[in-house]
Amino acid sequence: MCGISGIMYKNSRHQGLAPVGNDLVRMLDSLAHRGHDSTGYTIVGENNDGQLILRIWTGESEHPDVILARAQEAVEQVGCVVNSRQAWGGFLRLNLNYEGEIPELAEAILQTEGVVIHSIGEASEVIKDVGTASDMEPRHQVGSLKGTHGIGHVRMATESKVDITHSHPFWAYPFTDVTVVHNGQLTNYHKLKRHYEDVGGYRFLTDNDSELIAVYLADKLAQGDSLTDALRYSLEELDGTFTYLVSTKDGIGVAKDRWAAKPLVTMETDDVVAVASEEIALRSVFTDQELDRAEPQENEVLTWSV
Repeated sequence: MCGISGIMYKNSRHQGLAPVGNDLVRMLDSLAHRGHDSTGYTIVGENNDGQLILRIWTGESEHPDVILARAQEAVEQVGCVVNSRQAWGGFLRLNLNYEGEIPELAEAILQTEGVVIHSIGEASEVIKDVGTASDMEPRHQVGSLKGTHGIGHVRMATESKVDITHSHPFWAYPFTDVTVVHNGQLTNYHKLKRHYEDVGGYRFLTDNDSELIAVYLADKLAQGDSLTDALRYSLEELDGTFTYLVSTKDGIGVAKDRWAAKPLVTMETDDVVAVASEEIALRSVFTDQELDRAEPQENEVLTWSV
């Protein structure tokens, strides 16, 4: 059992960035009973004075500062200009100017021993850690981040191990701005992973089936499919019991499998759309208004764009 949530302010690109980080912290804190192993967020639209936002982690190294320095050196060697740098513990956020190809940048970072990439985005970034939303807030201060939209996840580990790497959201390597949070399990994960490795030449950074969903969708988008169509294809090509949310540079989407066993509720107004595993998460943000809530049904796909 895990919990997922998402929120999008429809007019935020024109009216100013919204408190997406604070909203998601409140939503995930209210869903902590669904999983307290780890918590994670994708925040989209935070002010970016460069072209890319890079988020990495040094794993369990006893010398994180040394590894972070090597990672930054690798980034600069492929032609990146570092506009800003924030480092704490084993985490690093770099704001970059970069004219090259994203796979070349990602590969250079991965060649640095001890480095784990959490995301590379033009507008989005992944922040994740072990523990609950309340546990990680003093360390990461997600609540202070503003944006246009975002998604989040609380995890109760059932398959892969409990650590930061296997926390959600999962970034679709090596694409920018495609991340997924997922509640459920894919039964054809290994078959599809081999396909994408052998035919597509893709590289997976974890053994979590949720990462496959992100790569699957990013591949569809790269081929020219719309987000709505990519989600619809996934209902036929992904086997299992699942409800997932995807975040892109321009919006969010949700897909619910044919069994509709994993819960999800939505609410929408002229200004905002919010989705979560339970209504309590919606009410943690929208405390003083009547919610026009709905529950997506089996084989249902929904998308929203800013």
